[in-house]
Amino acid sequence: METLEKGKYTLENPSAEELNGLLELSNQAFATFRKLSGARKAEFLDAIADEIVALGDDLVQAACEESGLPEGRIVGERGRTTGQLKLFASLVREGSWLEATVDTAIPDRQPVPKPDIRKMLVGLGPVAVFGASNFPLAFSTAGGDTASALAAGCPVIVKAHEGHPRTSDLVATAIYRAAEKTEMPEGVFTMVHGSGVVVGQALVKHPIVKAVGFTGSTYAGRALYDAAAQREVPIPVFAEMGSINPVLLMPEALDNKAEALGQLYAGSITLGVGQFCTNPGLLLAKKGASLDTFVSALSTAIEATAPAKMLNDRVHGGYTKSLEEALAQKGIEVIARSSAEANAENIEGRPTIATVEAETFLNNPKLHEEVFGPYSLIVQYDSEEELDAIVETLEGQLTVTIMAEDSEIANYSNVIDKLENITGRIIFNGVPTGVEVCPSMQHGGPYPAASDSRFTSVGTGAIRRFVRPLAFQNWPQALLPEELRDDNSLNIWRTVNGELTKDSL
Repeated sequence: METLEKGKYTLENPSAEELNGLLELSNQAFATFRKLSGARKAEFLDAIADEIVALGDDLVQAACEESGLPEGRIVGERGRTTGQLKLFASLVREGSWLEATVDTAIPDRQPVPKPDIRKMLVGLGPVAVFGASNFPLAFSTAGGDTASALAAGCPVIVKAHEGHPRTSDLVATAIYRAAEKTEMPEGVFTMVHGSGVVVGQALVKHPIVKAVGFTGSTYAGRALYDAAAQREVPIPVFAEMGSINPVLLMPEALDNKAEALGQLYAGSITLGVGQFCTNPGLLLAKKGASLDTFVSALSTAIEATAPAKMLNDRVHGGYTKSLEEALAQKGIEVIARSSAEANAENIEGRPTIATVEAETFLNNPKLHEEVFGPYSLIVQYDSEEELDAIVETLEGQLTVTIMAEDSEIANYSNVIDKLENITGRIIFNGVPTGVEVCPSMQHGGPYPAASDSRFTSVGTGAIRRFVRPLAFQNWPQALLPEELRDDNSLNIWRTVNGELTKDSL
């Protein structure tokens, strides 16, 4: 790249003409980038990780100042960000993710000859990525969406989050430097700042953009999804949105460890001031003495947890408003709050726990909505029939957690079957907060948890959002992609005539 100066690849509130020029650059980059080998793309991804580390304390300080998150959290998130970049580098370097499939010709087959057909996954084109507020590094400029799109061979245009512009600029500079050092095509990565509504909608509606990655609220994600669907040529929007992440506290588990569970879930509910997409916002439990013990332990821990600064004014305002609306509903009882008042000027979120009867919950959809912050609602039911009815009303979720003893879990197979149908990840005896970045992770779920439950936004499976299958029929060897040629010079796993093999043909 010729220059790293701001203004060439990073634009502030771009005009329609400026945005079009930036996207034309991305489109030109795609023509070259899509054909680069996995080894070349891996070199780029590794270099991005190295350049992010090279930013040192400047990046950590900027992210802490802009997000209000502690240094330890940011340092850990930086490690997660660079780790997932290197994970995708390993994936594309190895190559089997392309799902190369070969069916060789049978020219003398009767009644008609069989053609030679070879198929693999290829990148969609330029991808627009919207940074998230609650993860200024791992779900932002060089986060999982960007890493997986670049790994797929797609240039990326990031819409920087308004909550951490300086952090975004620093990371963007690291990407530009990595692109320059590894001789990537100009425009392989670009970034814009500006209004989420104005700039965001312009990006999604632009014909050059072929897919969108988004993490945020259901309202914003749905707006982008609708805009993309209304284009002359619709495109996919992979949005990770709202989730209340229900937790089922089974009777025997409460009987045996109610106090420990209360302390465990107080920590999960208030972790990061409740600003995780997997915050346990709904606890389901059967009435009884063990539930009373759980509530007492949870309340004690919540009362001892001090209010803390939230990410920004918008997140704090959203928490305050949605919490007030939830607590104003008929039948809601507040059972615990932090003993300290929250400092509104310091945008602090006050940990709060409420409870409600099952019948009230069943008849009030407002109580099913996410309250993004350190809040959780306990729904108390009387019978298994009520629990079954509650589960029937739940929308799509990122996670569902079951706290149970091995001896009782088999008694709830019907409930568990229903829960499997509404979630992307079902957890046994743990907490939902904490998302491991690995090939087996599924971070997504039925709507409104995500716009497409078939995909994940975390782990190597995230790359499949930004690719499509392409088949080559009767093509000369020299013109085929290297991954599909007879010699299999890349030594990748391929399915050849129905058998998984690394052998050449």
